Parts: sequence; C-alpha cells; structure tokens
Amino acid sequence: MPRVLLIEDDRAVREGVLLALSRQGHDVAAVGTGEDGLAQLRSFRPDVVVLDLMLPGLSGLEVCRRIRTEDQVPIIMATARGDDTDIVVGLEAGADDYVVKPVQARVLEARIRAVLRRVGGAPADGGIPKIEAHGENGELAIDRSGLAVTRQGVPVSLAPSELRLLLTLSASPGQVFSRQQLLEAVWEHSYHGDSRLVDACVKRLRTKMGEPAGQPRYIQTVRGFGYRFQSR
Repeated sequence: MPRVLLIEDDRAVREGVLLALSRQGHDVAAVGTGEDGLAQLRSFRPDVVVLDLMLPGLSGLEVCRRIRTEDQVPIIMATARGDDTDIVVGLEAGADDYVVKPVQARVLEARIRAVLRRVGGAPADGGIPKIEAHGENGELAIDRSGLAVTRQGVPVSLAPSELRLLLTLSASPGQVFSRQQLLEAVWEHSYHGDSRLVDACVKRLRTKMGEPAGQPRYIQTVRGFGYRFQSR
C-alpha cells in the first residue's frame, strides 16, 4: 500500500484529499504545517509527498528544500495559482511534479501513480542492464540495473525524476530529445505538457553532476528543440 504524506494548509482540502486517496488504497498521513510535515517525514517514511506551496509559518518552498537535503522521496507540489514564478521556483527547489489547485482527486492520484512508477525502474533500452562509464576518464558511472549514479567514485543522490531523465537521455548518446518526448518518457504527460518540468529537472541534474555553469559537458541544450546526452 503506497504511503502518501499530504502537507496541506486548508483543512477542507486536506480532509477531502485524505478521504479520496484512502479510498484509492493509499495509506495517507495528512498534516497542516511544514513543521509537522518534516516530523512525519521521519516517522511515517512516505513513498511520495504532496506538498502545498502556500503553507503558514515554514513555507512549502522551504519544506521542499529541507526534504531534499535528507531524502529523495518524490514530491508533488500543489499551488493555488498557476503563477509561472512560483512554479519554476518550486520545481528548482526539488519538486518532481506539480498540480494547480483546485485539483480533481483522480488527477492527483494519477500523478502519484506516475511518480511511483518512476521510482520502480529504469526506462527500457533494449539491452542488458549494465554499468556505463562516461566522460574522458569514465568519471561518470551509471548503473542501470542498480539505479545508481557516481561521479569520480562519489555517489550522486538523485530524485526519481532526475534519475529517470538521466537514464532516458544517456540510453541514446547524441540523440536529440524534444521536451515533449522527455515529458512523455519521464513524467508520462502524454498531452502537450509543461516544458518547465523538463528545464527545471535538467538544471537540478546538471548541478548535482557538477556540470560547469554555462558549459554543460554531458546534458547539452539544443536550442529551440530540447536536449541530448554527450558521452565524451
């Protein structure tokens, strides 16, 4: 039974989402503040966090940042408005996906199931799972079977969306992927989705991989189209 931690300020929304997700077979812990959410994170050990952006006291953005310092649990950010700045800042803080409130329970449940599938395995590449070495001296190692990444022998801690994005791009070095192709492969957004998800995830991934600012070595931008992975 998937465990969902819901951190939501509005009591009515909190109770409604709790009931809806519980009926779908989720084990849900629901709290109203960021401080309580962080405490539940350690005791409840959720499989996914649904985080309200507009929390009293400790903001949703700060909660997201604090979670990411100690845990790579998937985070779905909920915002009461589709403000571009709020969404981008939230995604860059470490959220894996977002929904705009009011959100239908079936939509949120679908996003939860999608993000949990990302945790469950790597995208198929038609080959035998193996450890791949990239870079001039093989300093970037990607273990497709173990779902682990190291850089110069040091583990790189990646959130589910970051890991799946890297696995998708690196499976076909040199191939250019459009943002829409990546949305479908990584986030399972089959409609004309939000490219901000891709761009924010690429930015976080580059930072964690130690990519020099403005001169990415592995994940390169193809202007006007998307991204490609450069192995050497």
